[in-house]
Amino acid sequence: MATAAYEQLKLHMTPEKFYVEACDDGADDVLTIDRVSTEVTLAVKKDVPPSAVTRPIFGILGTIHLVAGNYLIVITKKTKVGEFFNHVIWKATDFDVLSYKKTMLHLTDIQLQDNKTFLAMLNHVLNVDGFYFSTTYDLTHTLQRLSNTSPEFQEMSLLERADQRFVWNGHLLRELSAQPEVHRFALPVLHGFITMHSCSINGKYFDWILISRRSCFRAGVRYYVRGIDSEGHAANFVETEQIVHYNGSKASFVQTRGSIPVFWSQRPNLKYKPLPQISKAANHMDGFQRHFDSQVIIYGKQVIINLINQKGSEKPLEQTFATMVSSLGSGMMRYIAFDFHKECKNMRWDRLSILLDQVAEMQDELSYFLVDSAGQVVANQEGVFRSNCMDCLDRTNVIQSLLAHRSLQAQLQRLGVLHVGQKLEEQDEFEKIYKNAWADNANACAKQYAGTGALKTDFTRTGKRTHLGLIMDGWNSMIRYYKNNFSDGFRQDSIDLFLGNYSVDELESHSPLSVPRDWKFLAVTLGQKHWPMCSSGELQALEHFLSFFTMAKILLMLPDWSRRKR
Repeated sequence: MATAAYEQLKLHMTPEKFYVEACDDGADDVLTIDRVSTEVTLAVKKDVPPSAVTRPIFGILGTIHLVAGNYLIVITKKTKVGEFFNHVIWKATDFDVLSYKKTMLHLTDIQLQDNKTFLAMLNHVLNVDGFYFSTTYDLTHTLQRLSNTSPEFQEMSLLERADQRFVWNGHLLRELSAQPEVHRFALPVLHGFITMHSCSINGKYFDWILISRRSCFRAGVRYYVRGIDSEGHAANFVETEQIVHYNGSKASFVQTRGSIPVFWSQRPNLKYKPLPQISKAANHMDGFQRHFDSQVIIYGKQVIINLINQKGSEKPLEQTFATMVSSLGSGMMRYIAFDFHKECKNMRWDRLSILLDQVAEMQDELSYFLVDSAGQVVANQEGVFRSNCMDCLDRTNVIQSLLAHRSLQAQLQRLGVLHVGQKLEEQDEFEKIYKNAWADNANACAKQYAGTGALKTDFTRTGKRTHLGLIMDGWNSMIRYYKNNFSDGFRQDSIDLFLGNYSVDELESHSPLSVPRDWKFLAVTLGQKHWPMCSSGELQALEHFLSFFTMAKILLMLPDWSRRKR
């Protein structure tokens, strides 16, 4: 079993040092951070000065260097999500960013303003919902990966053994990572979505769990991060695992989503839907192969489901994806193009069964992971469905929920929860839990990437496409338009700062925040940075206008819909 992180902590502060005291039973360790030299050492409880100011905390997110110097980021509030095989899972809901420096008198006015902006960026990321952790369980790995590990791996700390793709505070923990003796103070934090439910079918009780792990590689916001990078990391890559726990047996079904893995972009330009641009200079096959080589090593066979339009502006991307798969010629990959919008037009969402029937045999071959109550592996998942649309949000989540539902039907029948011939969709109480959880998953992933809730969640929640759902989709689309064009530059830079893709250098001769603006673009590029062009007042005015415009449009449309229904 992994070495647990400390769960109960107290932060003691003096002008010279931070002392983080482990308060778990039998613990005497104190993590000491020198606020002047920044040195990190391990001490004991008697070393904490009685004069220190004390407060409880729930974890150390890490440290970061800004213009004013170093900052310590701690978790100050948490809520319990549930229990996972007797391990408590928490959501971090509030944080504090504490300066090592006691004063800001060493900064110029420009540096003070820059530091304030960087702090705002940091707090922006921390205020995005969806940070999860456990002090005793490794949330970054699937059940199948955890079942196939060495004794040495199992003895590692949570920080050492974590899948770095999903440790969102990996950069912030770099100083603690370098010192194994303090690893019990370091919490790997996941970003994404986790929900847990105790359910009953036929009087048989089981736990049903859904986990979405967002990759911190090529992370960002909707229009600023598309395609892949030179290492083969895909934008908006998410690993989603559905777990069932019944009478000691555990079953798991894993899917992935990620941007179309070639070099392409779709920068905001005030158009409702900017034209995707496929790079003419990049070596697409190199990045494409790197991406799928890693996917095959981690997951096995790849069944690619491409849901984008096969005409219009999305058509070249579909053709490029198909050509790349064909050129690679790998027996570990299957490619399926399904034009979601064409097939389901006029609200014919029942036609999604065409796709499910098409991939049913493949899904049976991929199988799922199952371990019995004695700990023996009964079945392994041999590969994953890798689904995508343009954003890998709305269409993708609908399809993933349907594939997961089919897998769950097979798992519950095999475990004896469902009777032979009994259908999961007939279990009304569970179906409500299932559909709402998948819709909540869609909203979480969409808010983290696109800035709004997901589209099409009326279908995920109810199994039907509704007029009210269309209205909500219109609302969210308008808010996305505003955010993508007027505030996503700031959001992207905030993520880059948080993840260490951009490092603050207080010795820079020019502030990166004071470059002259060019009104031909909504956001300007500063090296790798994108700064918003509008002031906060302008953004607020625009938001009010869009809200008024959207609501007026909705009200004008309602009478027409009412007549249609009659």
